[in-house]
Amino acid sequence: MSAVVTGLGLVSPLGRKPHEVHAALLAGRSGLVRPPAGHPADCWLEAAGLAPEIDPLEVLPRTETKAVDRFVLLALAAADDALADAGLVVGRDVDPRRVAVVVSTGGGGLQTFEQHSHQRLERGRPGVSPYLLPGMLSNMAAARIAIKYGIRGYSSSIVTACAAGAQSIAEALRLIRGGEADVVVCGGAESSLHPTIAAAFGNARALATGWADPAQASRPFDRRRNGFVLGEGSAVLVVERREFADARGAAAHADLVGWGAATDAHHPTMPRPDGEGAVDAMRAALASAGLTPGDIGYVNAHGTGTKLGDRAEAAALRAVFGESGPPVSSTKGATGHLLGAAGAVEAVVSVLALATGALPPTLNLADPDPDCALDHITETARRTAVRAVLSNSFAFGGHNLSLVFAAPTSRANRSPHPGEQTPQRTVTAQ
Repeated sequence: MSAVVTGLGLVSPLGRKPHEVHAALLAGRSGLVRPPAGHPADCWLEAAGLAPEIDPLEVLPRTETKAVDRFVLLALAAADDALADAGLVVGRDVDPRRVAVVVSTGGGGLQTFEQHSHQRLERGRPGVSPYLLPGMLSNMAAARIAIKYGIRGYSSSIVTACAAGAQSIAEALRLIRGGEADVVVCGGAESSLHPTIAAAFGNARALATGWADPAQASRPFDRRRNGFVLGEGSAVLVVERREFADARGAAAHADLVGWGAATDAHHPTMPRPDGEGAVDAMRAALASAGLTPGDIGYVNAHGTGTKLGDRAEAAALRAVFGESGPPVSSTKGATGHLLGAAGAVEAVVSVLALATGALPPTLNLADPDPDCALDHITETARRTAVRAVLSNSFAFGGHNLSLVFAAPTSRANRSPHPGEQTPQRTVTAQ
């Protein structure tokens, strides 16, 4: 069975509307700033990718807003937009038992946990709210989406650090190919801009430092890179069985055609220097899609801006695609690293690049590292029609995940502006 992407929802440091975020990436705009006074990360992070604030009452009834972590609010906002974009109403257009939800996170509600830990130290047991666990558990983004929309099928949250969002999309394809669902709401959410996480990454010397302008701090593949920039946000995709989408006249942004996963089995935080695990994931994704390396017209790289990670990924890309591979860029130059949400956000970017033929550049890639030699898209966007794109996500623990999207084959035509909230519903003759 084949799967199509019919809905996109996004909350990112560059905004909320997918096509507007894509336009910002094409224009080389940055979403990275210094956390303002009063923000939890103020004085803890030199640069960060701050997503727009989400009013709990925008996504939840007033009676359900107690102790809900920000990552859950971000996920609900993205899910609302994705389902609206897909034009899908659970229970009207699809049997709730044939809908699945897989929305993941890297850390879950760590900010909520930290807050209640402080309150316990100050006040003892009365300082801990009974709403703590339903507010911060890692599965609560998926659970809240299911509750809000009455989704009764398979539900899960995959916790594979920075590969979690992408692996949720891979799980959607697995569920549809296995006949377990007609529709899957999938993606990732993360809110980690608070002191403890900032201190942990900072003490590990993983964060970019020393940049007077925070917009210049994230520099994937650049010779001057010295770490990544923490970001927050969420992305949710609606993925449907192609035949089901055609029957209801749904217009697709892209086909989801392949995924591959592999494990480094090397080190808790460092990738294999030769990128062998990433190579295995990309080759598995191509095999799953029934494509060859030559079919891929663009790669959205994991590209965090760390010395070891970028070199390993570049080596892996050369191993898979050869010395004259497809154009490559990393969205993280503009958004920072959204951890468990990164793969989902970058999947949305990849889908829009495929749909428009407008490939975003890597921001701040002024002097490419010779050890990261690739066909980098630098300074300005590149415009060229592509048939298929590949998106990479790699994580602490050695988790490697690659996704492949191809031009849509559904019978309904999409609006000329992918990401708009009103898809066309006209079905062409067979």
